[in-house]
Amino acid sequence: MSVKRSIAALIVLMMVVGVAVAQSPVEVAVGSGTQNPTEVAAGGDAATAKTETMTVTATTEGASSSEINVVPTTPAKPVQVAPVRKIEEMVVDTLPTVNEALKIVLYNDNTWRYVRDRSVRQDSTVFEKYWSSEVISPYREVPLASLPVSVVIPLVDSLKSYHYPYKGRIISRYGPRRNRNHNGVDIPLKEGEPIYATFDGRVRYSKDSKTGYGQLVIIRHDNGLETYMGHLSKRLVKEGDWVTAGQVIGEGGSTGRSTGPHLHFEARYYGQSFDPERLIDFNTGMLRRETFLLKRKFFDIYSRYDQNFDDEIANEEDDKREAAELAARRYYKVRSGDTLSGIAVKYGTTVTRICQLNGINRNAILKVGKTLRVK
Repeated sequence: MSVKRSIAALIVLMMVVGVAVAQSPVEVAVGSGTQNPTEVAAGGDAATAKTETMTVTATTEGASSSEINVVPTTPAKPVQVAPVRKIEEMVVDTLPTVNEALKIVLYNDNTWRYVRDRSVRQDSTVFEKYWSSEVISPYREVPLASLPVSVVIPLVDSLKSYHYPYKGRIISRYGPRRNRNHNGVDIPLKEGEPIYATFDGRVRYSKDSKTGYGQLVIIRHDNGLETYMGHLSKRLVKEGDWVTAGQVIGEGGSTGRSTGPHLHFEARYYGQSFDPERLIDFNTGMLRRETFLLKRKFFDIYSRYDQNFDDEIANEEDDKREAAELAARRYYKVRSGDTLSGIAVKYGTTVTRICQLNGINRNAILKVGKTLRVK
């Protein structure tokens, strides 16, 4: 079959697929700005299509805690997601789909992929609130206690758009190291090797940081996460650039506080770091799951990734039980003439239990207006 006939057949197929995608309940996140021709998503057969981009939506940034403090009714099952692959071939044509936010790009090797058109819809607040290209962490006014106990973060959408930043053996893991916190993972490399964007997003910071990070690129992603890539020898993107999963954003090196060429990679949420191995198996380059339940306790520097997903599901059940217990608590404001025994009878409990819950003894004087926990 000639290339021309192959492309014609492919166009028909793409239009059909485009309709299916446009009608999918999965929302496609887009933002304002000039369309970058390299902002693309995987298309065709997932096992063989050569792709470069596209990721999911999750505008948790700037939302109130009531909007993002979400716990799913059933725990997300771990799903491994293969990285997309880059294509350097020349573009043959660009086709529209029923979904105006997506276009199809055809290449001269009969492959294709989706292109995100960020001009279709305005930026979400994920790329506005706490945004700074001058400071490494603009979240200093956001206390840890203000973050939700847990938040569901979609990592990829139905197009499975993800790419490892760099694949290799970790030589230094997340956690305490030599009397300081090591907030990411270190992977050795040869100077000049390509470093990739993990998910779609926008470059917030790209500078010689003049700190231990050295040459540093920080990307804020559509799902609200930020990824840090430090010790680069060269930065290939600038602040404000839209990038896509699999796009080369720099070259590995040994700048900053480094004893040899390696990538320092961090994952953060509202400025709080957590073990990036919870997201990525750096040995294989695979994303561990499509949806990530990020818990506030993961921000503890001693909280490392646990390969046992069953244990994580058990922890999820524990969290639900704790939430149910909190919801079942009852309090009573003392009135004139109240006694511990009278309050106990009223709420079907005992004086001993009320004393235990409030750290008082039986002979305590009840002050009018004092709040007591009764259950």
